[in-house]
Formats: sequence, structure tokens, C-alpha cells
Amino acid sequence: MIPARPVVRPSIDAVRARAVFNGPVMALLSTGRARRVDALYALGYFVIGTLLHLVVPDVAVRLNEGSDPSTWLVLGGLAVAALGETQRRARPVLGLVIALVALVGMVQLAFVPLAIMLVLGDLLYCSVLHTSRRVSWAVAGACAVVAGGAALMSLVFEGGRAAVLVLLNLGLVLAVPVLWGREVRLHSEHAAAERERAEQASRMAELDRSAAVAAERARMARDLHDVIAGQLSGIAIQSEAALTLPDPDPVVLRRVLASVRRDSVASLTEMRTMIGLLRADGAGDADPRTAPAGLDRLDALLESARATGLRITVDDARAGAPVPAAVDLAAHRIVQESLTNAAKHAPGSRARLHLDDCDGELVIELDNDLVPDAPPGGGTGTGLLGLRERADAVGGTVAAGPDGGRWRVRAVLPVPAPAEVAR
Repeated sequence: MIPARPVVRPSIDAVRARAVFNGPVMALLSTGRARRVDALYALGYFVIGTLLHLVVPDVAVRLNEGSDPSTWLVLGGLAVAALGETQRRARPVLGLVIALVALVGMVQLAFVPLAIMLVLGDLLYCSVLHTSRRVSWAVAGACAVVAGGAALMSLVFEGGRAAVLVLLNLGLVLAVPVLWGREVRLHSEHAAAERERAEQASRMAELDRSAAVAAERARMARDLHDVIAGQLSGIAIQSEAALTLPDPDPVVLRRVLASVRRDSVASLTEMRTMIGLLRADGAGDADPRTAPAGLDRLDALLESARATGLRITVDDARAGAPVPAAVDLAAHRIVQESLTNAAKHAPGSRARLHLDDCDGELVIELDNDLVPDAPPGGGTGTGLLGLRERADAVGGTVAAGPDGGRWRVRAVLPVPAPAEVAR
């Protein structure tokens, strides 16, 4: 059978790197496309204005009753106004100024074609939409000042009727594109804010996923150390003891080998359970997963520890109150790690394990003799760190250290009342 080729998905970092590289390129392409579109706008306005002037020359604003300017002057004004359209998105204020120059020139000729008014409205719209917030407000304010000033002058010199007409005309020419641009700008800013909020939510979700993955890896590393490392350490110690016996007793040797086999099987079971938890899908996994370990397996821990040479006495003063699964698992791991450390750093020493539950707390105490000439264990400190993390996970505490010639580990784990557990 030919194995299927794995699907390789790009990492997030690779996608981001490509986005950083492609961002300026896409910006340049977008800028070039926008300039071509603006050039088409300019050409379109010039063609439409030329056709209107040639076909229906009366469609224009005449400021006196004199003769119309020559066609070439009108087409020149249209060309200047259309030139402003080439800047409608790149530099809309500059385009507006160019269109105003064309407008002033045509006002001097007392003849303003409709196409120039359309160009002026479009550039006002673009000046409000495609500029900064401050420039946008400045353009809107300037239009209001122009309209108000013209209406006021008409009121003073020509009367109220002329002022109303000027206000209505300028309002139609100036207010409509400005208000339209403001409305589109508000919708665009709202959409941009929503996109930014969605991107931030996506980034936060990604950070939460990364934190959850890191926490899960830390938990699995702790489980591997507490379970697999402890059992393998016991196997190594027992194997070394069996190999160093000068004249091994068959009964003792058989007991040691039986303990090694039991710990090996337990390690394989724990490893199989962890691999099953790590699988992406549970399809086809017919092996039952083991239940979480607890203090009900204390005898197996003690037997394995005694097989390493530890002389353990147990003082179990528990009243048999029900213990939550999380606390029971933490207690099992703490006892297991403590026994493993004692066998590793003080082989053959005397140890005492005390268990008690009182006042809503499960107390675990394990102490053993300090062996001055014990071989170096090569510990990294992760065992004690794992003990503290196990206790912290259920709201308990762990203290470990020398105490009067002995090494003592004391753990206090809270045990909720049955009513609290039910809740």
C-alpha cells in the first residue's frame, strides 16, 4: 500500500510572513488600479461634458445675457476640471482646488457648464471621504461658510428672496455631496472598527488557544514525570539492587522481578492511556482507558517502594470520608513522587507515611532518613515543582525539606464537604 501524502498546512508565522511581504506589493497594485480608475473618471467626465456642450449647449449656468464663450474655452475649462478628477482618491483636496480653478475661470466667462458642477460635487464627496478626519471636517466647514456667506451677501444686497434662492442652490450643489460623503465615511469607519474588533477577538482567541496548549503540555509533562518517570525510576533501582546482590536469594530475586514487571506493565498502561488522550480522534480505539489513580492504589505504591529497599511504616488515620477525584489523584501523585524521591536519594532508609483527614483537610506526611553517603541522584528539581503544582491545582499546599536529620514532605489538601461536592 502506498502511504498517503501528508497534507502540509502553513504555520501561522509563515502566513504572517507572507502577509508582511505581500502587504506593500498589494498596496502598490491597489494604488495603480485606483489611478487607472481615476483616469477613467476624468476621461468620462470630459467626454460627457463635451457631448453635453455640443448637443445641448443650453444645459449650463449663465451669469449674464451676453454671448456664450467659444467652444474651445469651454472645452479648456472642462479639461482643467477633468484633470482634478485624476486626483480624486490619491489627493482629493488637490483635485478639488484644480476644479475650483476651472470653476473660477468659467465664472469669469459668465458660463458654467453642468459637467464642471458635477466634477465639483464628485471632488467634494471624495475630499470628505478619502481624507483625514480633520481635513474632512475642514472641507465640510468651508462649504458651510461659503454657502452661509453667499446667502448673507445676497440678503444684504438683493433681499430675502435672492438669499433663499442662493442658499437653496448652493445647498444643493455643496451640501448633498458633503453630507453623502460624511454618511459613507461614518459607515466605512464603523465597518473598519468592526473588522478591527473581529481581528482583536481572533488574536485573543489565538492567544487563549496557545495558552491552553502550553498549559496542557505542562500538565502532560507533569503527568509523565509523576507517573512514568516515577515507575521507571523504581524499575531502575530494583534492577540495580537485583544485579548487585552477591548471592541472591531466589525468593527475594523473584519478588524483585515481579515488582519490576508490575511497574513495567503499569508504565505501559499509563503510557497507552496518555497516547489515547493525545489522539485527535477516538475512532478505532477499543482499549478501555484506565480510571484516574487514587489512594485506593496505595498498597501497590508501597509494595513497589519496598521492593527498592525502603523500609516503610504506614500510619493511616483516615476516617474514610469521600474524597473528590481531583484531590484523590493529587494525593496519589504526591505519595508516588515522594516515595520515588526517597528511594532515589535515600535507598534502604527507614520511611514513615502518615495519612489523616480532619477539619476538611487531607494531610499527607512522608519522612525518611537522610543518607549522607547516598549516591548522587542527578535530580533537576522538577519533582518538588510537580508536587507543588499538584497541590496548587486543588487549592492545597506542599512543604518539603530537612527536619531534624530526616527529610520530610507534608501536603495539606482541602476536602470539600459532601454537600459542596454535590454542588
